[in-house]
Amino acid sequence: MSLIIAAALLAAVLAFAVVRPRGLPEAVAAVPAAGLAIVFGLVSWDDARAEFLELGPTVGFLAAILLLAHLAGEHGVFRYAGRVAARISRGDPPRLLVAVFVAAALTTALLSLDATVVLLTPVVLATAARVGARARPSAYASAHLANSASLLLPVSNLTNLLAFAASGLTFLGFTGLMTLPWLAVIVTEYLVFRRYFRDDLRAREEPRPDGGDGPPPRYALVVLAVTLVGFAVVHPLGVHPAWVAVAGAVLLAVPHRVSPRTLLREVNLPFCAFVLALGVVVLAVQQHGLERFLGAIVPDDAGLLGLLAVAFLAALLANLLNNLPATLALLPVVEANPGLLLAMLIGVNVGPNLTYVGSLATLLWRQILHTHDAAPDSRDFLKLGVLTVPPALVVGVLALWLSLHFGI
Repeated sequence: MSLIIAAALLAAVLAFAVVRPRGLPEAVAAVPAAGLAIVFGLVSWDDARAEFLELGPTVGFLAAILLLAHLAGEHGVFRYAGRVAARISRGDPPRLLVAVFVAAALTTALLSLDATVVLLTPVVLATAARVGARARPSAYASAHLANSASLLLPVSNLTNLLAFAASGLTFLGFTGLMTLPWLAVIVTEYLVFRRYFRDDLRAREEPRPDGGDGPPPRYALVVLAVTLVGFAVVHPLGVHPAWVAVAGAVLLAVPHRVSPRTLLREVNLPFCAFVLALGVVVLAVQQHGLERFLGAIVPDDAGLLGLLAVAFLAALLANLLNNLPATLALLPVVEANPGLLLAMLIGVNVGPNLTYVGSLATLLWRQILHTHDAAPDSRDFLKLGVLTVPPALVVGVLALWLSLHFGI
């Protein structure tokens, strides 16, 4: 009975997060659900408090990186990326797709997937119109790379941050192991995109120049570069990367004199509350059967077959539960083995490209396209997911296996 109640609470929270009635934040359902889990005795207050304390630094970093990405956008970093992409493409749609892949992959890796979805996607749409290319290939690329290109750094995705905290790896150690999988997954996605969107990439439309040329945002680019270096430098010193993100955000905020109200809005406190509350709800499901079940089916061996099994299981859970609950559920089972933990990340980061519900970022991407009168086709999204996710999982895991065993 406890498992049924806990599962019902989790299902209700996830359903609310997917639908978001009247645009209400996810925390509206998650916080009461966490409270009910504690009241019903599904999770003790001590366990809930321990979960809050464990997730707290990660959620603090999430708030800081969201603010950093917003301020980078205010400085024109993403508009500049769009101008560079347009210049590189020279009006050629296939070249534009390459430029968008590079821009989206770097944005996701350095500033998190939320920056790609919220800030880069509108720029990608405008850039396609500017050079006379159809927007579909580039728009779908921003969604796919927001998920799959988040493998590179511990700071690229909330799932990475949760896993990194438990991995025992250094910042550079994590990045070194995930570089080859990151590249392999992106190349695989690109090859599928070139084939799937071949008709769109041959078509030409009337260019719509926007006259948006201007100097590069040098100050903001320097601050972002220094912030990235800071992430790697402070970790061996025992300093949490959230403080580096806060410092970078302060440096970007000062020239614009951003108001405290804007700062509070952009750190997205309701979403941070959602993550904390979701952790408690998932803990309730774990403690009443899920962790034992996953422990029984997850392999102990970090050989190639074991890595593949964990990655595909993680991808399946991401599309059933959403990638954040999937990460929270699998983490206690795989955290003792860095290889299996990194394979799990490949699954929860690449897997969400299969369905809309796989990640909250994909749901947000769909909303953004609707607001720009470029609503995605659900059949296209599913077909593209079926064509990209399985091969990307396989090549990503194979690349991870090579990195783990041969130091490639």
